[in-house]
Formats: sequence, structure tokens, C-alpha cells
Amino acid sequence: MEQPFRVCIFCIRTFIHRVLEPPDDVKKLFQDYSQNGIMSMDDLLNFLSKVQGQNNAKEDDAEAIFNTLKHLNIFPRKGLNLEAFYRYLLGDLNTPLSPCVHQDMTAPLAHYFMYTGHNSYLSGNQLSSESSVRPIKKALQNGVRVIELDLWPARNNDVVVRHGRTLTTSVKLLRCLRAIKEFAFEVSEYPVVITFEDHLTADLQDKVAEMVTKTFGDMLYRPETDELEKLSPESLKKKILISTKPPREYLETQDSNSPHKSEKSSEEQGGDEKLRSSTINLFSCSSMCFTKQDQIDEGEQVQGEDEEMTIPKYRDLIAIPSGKPKGGLEEWLRIDEKDVRRLSLSEQELEKATRTHGKDIVRITKNNLLRVYPKGTRLDSSNYDPFVGWKHGHGAQMVAFNMQGYGRPLWIMQGMFRANGGCGYVKKPDFLLREKDDFDPSVSSPVYKILKVKIYSGEGWHLDFRHTHFDPYSPPDFLVKVGIVGVDACETSRTQVVKNSWLPEWNKEFKFEVAAPELSVLGIEVSDDDKYGSPDFAGQTYLPISELRTGIRAVPLHDRRGVRYKSARLLMRFDLKDSPECSE
Repeated sequence: MEQPFRVCIFCIRTFIHRVLEPPDDVKKLFQDYSQNGIMSMDDLLNFLSKVQGQNNAKEDDAEAIFNTLKHLNIFPRKGLNLEAFYRYLLGDLNTPLSPCVHQDMTAPLAHYFMYTGHNSYLSGNQLSSESSVRPIKKALQNGVRVIELDLWPARNNDVVVRHGRTLTTSVKLLRCLRAIKEFAFEVSEYPVVITFEDHLTADLQDKVAEMVTKTFGDMLYRPETDELEKLSPESLKKKILISTKPPREYLETQDSNSPHKSEKSSEEQGGDEKLRSSTINLFSCSSMCFTKQDQIDEGEQVQGEDEEMTIPKYRDLIAIPSGKPKGGLEEWLRIDEKDVRRLSLSEQELEKATRTHGKDIVRITKNNLLRVYPKGTRLDSSNYDPFVGWKHGHGAQMVAFNMQGYGRPLWIMQGMFRANGGCGYVKKPDFLLREKDDFDPSVSSPVYKILKVKIYSGEGWHLDFRHTHFDPYSPPDFLVKVGIVGVDACETSRTQVVKNSWLPEWNKEFKFEVAAPELSVLGIEVSDDDKYGSPDFAGQTYLPISELRTGIRAVPLHDRRGVRYKSARLLMRFDLKDSPECSE
């Protein structure tokens, strides 16, 4: 097919839009696993098992592949010819990651990394953007499991969500709660945690308790006598948990009853000592009954307490008590590991702490939840390197990110949580959870795996972009950058530039040494080379290395914000094996 590009009023350049041919490796594999030019269902099963590493593939899997190709004129009745086999390899049933949840989901919450948002209600920068329910909906639809809301008093004894002491607008808390209820379990049935940053008086806290109780009903997890350390994502399916600091007056009451009363206020101590003494009480509440909430118009407030529903006190809704370490890092690191709570540190505070106390942080995060959040100077809603929380196994479960922007840190975060079926929970590596031997992040990790990556070709850009998007005078000049992001730094490699082609072929292989593959992702970025300026973005994806499916795979590409393109993708081959060092 010819594609014209106008160079000037009098001159038009015409390029031939050719058909993409199967790579030689694909032709060879088809020849090896077919008979007389036709691949039967049994032949396909053999290919899936021996080449694609799908040892548990069944006849239903092969039949599903056949069914996706039957509408094509290239599909023979008896099986797949080379062209149909090639279309399968480039299709949506041949992705590099399993679409299913496959990790053990019965461990305590502290044993998982959790997909976490920061200031989840903001649509733009941290200083003057709009507060809205739209970013909350989008985050939940992308699999985020931890939503942060900042609660502030408003006129008419109401509660709003906004970024305090800035020019950001506000949105009513009730609207945010309803949005969470509607979209919480649209893409994942595993629990959603709402973290409140609470700036309310006691009477408004009671009002929040009423809103939360009536909005969520049976979806709300109400702490009982069970300790949080025994609760798992599996046991909390389709439940919403509240995490915030216990009310100050409640902590002071608990402290006044303590024989070792401190002279410092709970605010000065950060609530740490009092939180330890009250944690058990925070996990108990009387049994309550719920009725389905009647529909309320958007502008209305929650009605008065129903006779059929007992509204619990604010403190009794707190499933995960939180606190910010004060009084010195040494004191914080002496907390009782069995008193489960959420601790918060900024990215700067964590980096400073891990230089000298990395091993202690690993120990603390075996049972407690550690939340890391962006430093206050990130007014543009940019993000930090997520490996600040993950790198060298510090084990922070909640690495909180601004989800409304884009950039490489966010791509890495999105890639990490494509693992485990994209459910928003990723099991920590075993070396972070050993009971007797604490992992030491200051010690360099050995090379555990060797990853071979071969980039064959790409397609689909001509369907997702205008033909003049990359260059007004000619087809694009595509190249691919590929590299490892993880525990130990690894340099990025790149393919050659393929000139003037919407269907580039590279046939380039790379080899990477991977330390701690459970904490590493494979970064893939495609760009249009420009000799006279910066390269034009043409797609990206980041993939968790420990979950890569071996064999030849179709790798979908995403835009700058992480939204998957409809058609643009790469054909690649992955081979992940133990390094010789580990096999000795």
C-alpha cells in the first residue's frame, strides 16, 4: 500500500506500506511444530508447553486460540497455517504476563506491596489544581488499592476533601466516599484502604463516622477482637478499611488510665507510646447491624441516624491505626513488632533512615505497614524513584505516588503492579519475610537470573496515530530502548534505528544479569529518532521480571499516562534462567 507525504506545494513523496513478514525464528518454530504446513490443536499444545513454558496448557486454551482466528480468511479448517500462527503470536491471548491472580493471598497484609495513591483527589499540581472524584475513580479503575483523602472542616458543619493551606479547590467528602463505593472493586476484588489525613474536630469526626458507615454498609470492615496481623487480602475481599490516627482525646483517655503517664502531650510524642497501649482496644468494637442506604441526591447530606443502624464512634472504625514517628528514629525503631499499625515517612526521611537502619526497617515492616510519600516540594505532582521504598528490600508496603501525572517513576510503579494479575497486591519476596534471619539491604545482592530479551518487530502505530504524527514528510524512524530497573543498576541497551517504516524489524537480542528479580522490572521504551531534535515518544511498557512468561510474546505498548494503545505492540522473546553463580 502506498502512503503519500506532501513535502511542498509541488512535491509529494510516496512510501510503500509493506506487509510485515514473520521473523525467521517464527518460521523455524512453525516448521518444527507443524505437519505439512498445518499446525493442529495437538501441535499447538506441544508448542505452548515446550516453547512458551505453559506446562499446564489444556485443550481449552488451544481451542480459545483457534476461536480467535476463525473469523480470518487465513484460517484453514484443520489447523493454523503460518500466517494464522503469526497472528496468534501478535494477539491479545499471547501477552507476556498472566492475567490471573496466582500468588498466595492468605498471608497478613504486611506481607504485600500495595498499589498506593497520594492525595488521590487532586487532578493536577499540589498547589492550585482542582479536587475532584474523577482522579479517585481513575485510580481505582487502574487497580490502586490505597486511596488518600485529606479531611477539612467546611461551612454548614460539613466535611470536605482538599489539600490544606494551598489554592486547590475542595470536593465534598460524601462524593468521594460514594465514588470509592462505586469503583472500589471494578477491576480487583481485594481490599481497598482509605487513609484519612484528619484535620477535624470531634463532632465532625462523628459526622465522618456516620457518612462512612451509611455509605459503605456491609462493605466496611469493622475491627473486632481479631488482630490485623491475622487478616489477609483473601479474608478481606470486597472490604473497605479505614486507616488514620486515633482521635487525640481517645489517646489521652487511654494515657490517663496508664500507670506510666508521660508529661508530654500526644501531639508532641506523635501518639507512639499511647498508640502501643491502645492498639488492642482499637481492634475491638461491638457488633453492629447494617441496612442498605437509600439513594441520596448528590447535593444532600447524610440523613440522621437510622433506627435500624447503630453508628459507631470514629475511633471504632479505624482498622489500621497510623502514626508518624517522632521523638527520634531510635525510639521509633523500638516499637513492638506485634502491634500492627501504619507508619509514615517522606521519601527524604526514608532515604536518611535506611543509610544506617536499613536492617531494622526490614524487621519493622514484617508486621507493620510502612507508607512512603512524596516530599512537600514536589508541587508539580512529580514522583520519586519507587525503589526508594523497594530497593534493597526495605519492604515499604505503601509507596504512595501522585497518579495524575506521568513519567518514568510512574511507569515503573505501573509495571510493578502489573504483576499478580494486576490486582493491586504483590507478595513480598521471601527474603524480606524470613523470621530468624533479617535481610541486610546494605549487602550487595548476588545475580540470581539471566534474562535474554529478543526484539523482533513492531506493528500497530499506523492505526493509533495520524500518518504525519511523527514526521510530516516521511514514515517514522523507530528504535527501542530496553533495560533493567531494580535492586542493582544496569545500563540500558538500544536497537538500531529502522528508517521510514511503520512496521519496523530489529531482530536484536540482549542479555541482562538480574539481581533479586522479584524487585526488578524490565523497561521498554519506543521512540521515533530525530536527527535535528529530541526523539518523539512512541510508546512504553514496564514489566515485572519475576512474572515474565517465557517464549515469543506480544507486548502491548502504553501512552505517557500508562493507558494501553489499541494496536501498537512489539513482538519479543523472553528467556529467564538461573545464573551460573546460583547453580554452582
